[in-house]
Amino acid sequence: MTPRNILAIKLRYLGDVLLATPTLHALKTAYPAARLSALVNRGTEEILRANPDVDEIIPLDRGSFFQQSRFVWEIRRRRFDTVVDLTDGDRAAFLSWTSGAPVRIGFNGEQRWTGRCYTTVVSGEAGGHRIERDLAVLAPLGLVARDRLPRMWLTPEDDAKAERLAQELGISTDRPWVVIQPGARYWFKAWPAERFARLADRLYDQFGCRVLVGGSSQERSLTESVVKQAKSRLLNIAGRSDVRTLAALLKRSALFVGNDTGAMHIAAAMGTPVVALFGPSNPTEWGPRGGNAHMIYKGLDCRICFHPTCRRGEQNCMKLITVDEVWAACERLLKLTMN
Repeated sequence: MTPRNILAIKLRYLGDVLLATPTLHALKTAYPAARLSALVNRGTEEILRANPDVDEIIPLDRGSFFQQSRFVWEIRRRRFDTVVDLTDGDRAAFLSWTSGAPVRIGFNGEQRWTGRCYTTVVSGEAGGHRIERDLAVLAPLGLVARDRLPRMWLTPEDDAKAERLAQELGISTDRPWVVIQPGARYWFKAWPAERFARLADRLYDQFGCRVLVGGSSQERSLTESVVKQAKSRLLNIAGRSDVRTLAALLKRSALFVGNDTGAMHIAAAMGTPVVALFGPSNPTEWGPRGGNAHMIYKGLDCRICFHPTCRRGEQNCMKLITVDEVWAACERLLKLTMN
């Protein structure tokens, strides 16, 4: 049976949704006449806005039992014939099953009850990149992906918003600017704020770069800390742009330096050179794809850090990354960019 009405599910974070775009592209390429809907968590849907492979974006809110029940009914009413679940989670598995689709493909990495929600269970390549893992859902359909790069499409409106923000900040393409992102979803994935400040000073002193400190509005205190510790004048843009405006701003940046976050993946997808700092997460699985990237990773067994307390203290994976080695990576990429 050729799929005509496909639902792809990715109930994770911004970076996860972006890394799923090669799978969406492969599905649309193989079945151009099919309607492809993407079910994602509210707050991540902007990653897929303007994506030509996606006919409909369905954002999922966390609501009351009544609201969730109504959402389940709505998914079932749409009569999807094929579901590919890229999430490997309880809620996504349940929605796959309740969709009533005759073909339901998903993961069951922990060998739990969720495997019963699918007609076919696939296993991603152990130790491989997350993109390759997602692409494993294509095998039961007899498909092979040719394009493995994550993509995010911008609109003229996105570009215009970025231009306006750049004007407000007093920056222009006549002088290179760099975006640094000191925040992370978990504290143990973040490089120390004072080291970002020292790095920013070197970027300004050696290359004359304007340095923008990015982050969400919730990370404003962290970004302010970086700004205050720097000797040079940094521009704090935390909370001043939405996801798409940030992407358009990153597209114009000479370099991005940051922890393993959604912003890192967006920068890479925009073709921006990236210096990515990894600690407990492994770049073999989560590394940026798209632009020229340099990843710094100490290779420690940091699984114990996915606990409220990291037991390594000053020897933890992020503090072992020095300013000198991050600077060396920045210097190399900036010389390539500016020549």
